[in-house]
Amino acid sequence: MAAIPSPSSSELTLKIEQNADGATAHCAGKITATSTGQLQEDVRPLILNSKRVVLDLAQVNYLDSSGLGAVVRLWMTAKKANCDFKVSNLTPRIKDLFSLTNLSSIFENVEHAGM
Repeated sequence: MAAIPSPSSSELTLKIEQNADGATAHCAGKITATSTGQLQEDVRPLILNSKRVVLDLAQVNYLDSSGLGAVVRLWMTAKKANCDFKVSNLTPRIKDLFSLTNLSSIFENVEHAGM
């Protein structure tokens, strides 16, 4: 399994792990309007080149509406590319946000242990 560090903004750090089964993007920090571009830039190529991508949000301490939109856009990109896209390790606060916005049904198979 190869870990590829991502250049990070001051509020979001991404660590990408790839293996034969797919890729996992471990996110840490905040996903906001400031960092959604970085998230899209780093995760979209994984979706286009993998059959399975997991977005690990265990270390994400804040997700605003722009961040939520970015996660949904990644899910839509994955769906079009026939890539299995999952989110994993949601904090209680982010899990509540997904429920309040009725997005929990999209991500109903949330994984708790990554890949």
